[in-house]
Amino acid sequence: MTLLYFLTLFPLVPALGMLLARGDRARDAVGLVGSGIIMAVTVVVAVMFFGTGPQSFEVAPGTSHVLSIISSVIDVILCTVILYNAYKYRNALTTVLGIVQLVGSLAFAAMTLPAAEAVTATPLYLDYMSVIMVLAVGIVGSLICVYALGYMKDFQAHDEHEAALRGQTAPDRRPQFLALMFLFLSAMFVIVTSDNLEWLFCGWEITTVCSFLMIGYTRTPEAIKNAFTQIILNMLGGIAFLAGLMYLHVNGMPLTISGMIELSGAGTAQSALLVMPVILLSLAALTKAAQMPFHTWLLGAMVAPTPTSALLHSSTMVKAGVFLMVKLSPLYAIYPVTGFMVTSVGAITFLLAALMAISQSNAKRVLAYSTISNLGLISACLGVGAPEAVWAAIFLILFHTVAKSLLFLCVGTAEHHIGSRNIEDMDLLFERMPRLARFMMLGIMCMFVAPFGMLIAKWATLVSFAETGNVALIILLAFGSAATFMFWAK
Repeated sequence: MTLLYFLTLFPLVPALGMLLARGDRARDAVGLVGSGIIMAVTVVVAVMFFGTGPQSFEVAPGTSHVLSIISSVIDVILCTVILYNAYKYRNALTTVLGIVQLVGSLAFAAMTLPAAEAVTATPLYLDYMSVIMVLAVGIVGSLICVYALGYMKDFQAHDEHEAALRGQTAPDRRPQFLALMFLFLSAMFVIVTSDNLEWLFCGWEITTVCSFLMIGYTRTPEAIKNAFTQIILNMLGGIAFLAGLMYLHVNGMPLTISGMIELSGAGTAQSALLVMPVILLSLAALTKAAQMPFHTWLLGAMVAPTPTSALLHSSTMVKAGVFLMVKLSPLYAIYPVTGFMVTSVGAITFLLAALMAISQSNAKRVLAYSTISNLGLISACLGVGAPEAVWAAIFLILFHTVAKSLLFLCVGTAEHHIGSRNIEDMDLLFERMPRLARFMMLGIMCMFVAPFGMLIAKWATLVSFAETGNVALIILLAFGSAATFMFWAK
């Protein structure tokens, strides 16, 4: 329990350190030490809990009540940040959605926070998927933070040079950017260790607002536009999530994932009512996972500095969506209508995004469509709900996390050196930057070449789809896989 608290709260220390540190040397020290400690603790957690099976850690009722109050306060603060930026940039739709979410958050807090509601202990929860995600967030996310220390120096130097040519000065907002990255990690640890849906929602919304601020980092018209696209689409998912929580509470159903799964097997009239909250939570997950038609926010995120792209596409943000679907997968098998919705959206997204990636010449957009496509395949597996399909999805998540973070960092580095992210300008990369080219090829091979994990995962996916007897799913998988091979070969 202490380790889980430490893992969740410690990233706030380097986040605060980034804001207080003066000078690159101090920030480098804070980032390196903080990232090293996070990685070490995640490895300890994995060693301790991976072979023990699912475990719940009861939180005392008083502590649970305090944590719920804190999460409600954070939700209100996040809504305030959204409304402030919506007013600042005169974005009417964001203002409306912000008000809806603020009113909903206050109403939900008024329903659940009275002391009489906090009579039962609420658990933190670790299973195999949680441990895998802890490792992915802690190791991959921390390495991206380390990469960002050097990358943002070059990014700032480029901005200062461009501003000097115009006779202006470029403000240095790197401390805020680096602090947001570590706050991201803290929020992700909350998401992957919480059985309590209210706490999970708090971490969920923190990642939404952090990504909004990071996408709009440069404050150019394009960056601001794409940041608001992200916040609008993800707030639709957030409102659906909040509506699901309110539905559960009003109908006297548990606000924990394990409680929902237990209730679903009861065969009572109340268990039949679970269909609606499962649909609402799945809608939120599909939005966060950038599934069609909500995928445009992830494409727009490409305007942000490369560490943002790597974080959003690999270990955080989009993985929060598929993680929630993993947790809900037992319910998809029990309520087929929910599983059909998730599988259909995922399979169509897998095929269409792979086809769109073929026509792209911008390397980051190729990677973005690849991410959307692979997340579609993961969602399709999870919607099936069978244990074999869920394990195939977990393998896809794991190898996609590693490969995509490596590829985004490689593309960002190549862009800095050759001044372009167009794949047509990367001719002779093996001669000009041989080490980088080898890392890039390793990332590509991890995605589709035997004996790497993505190929194994896709084979397991094909088997699980065949067992469902759904011919349309198999056809979508076959054509999507062919398109995947084609754009990676290109």
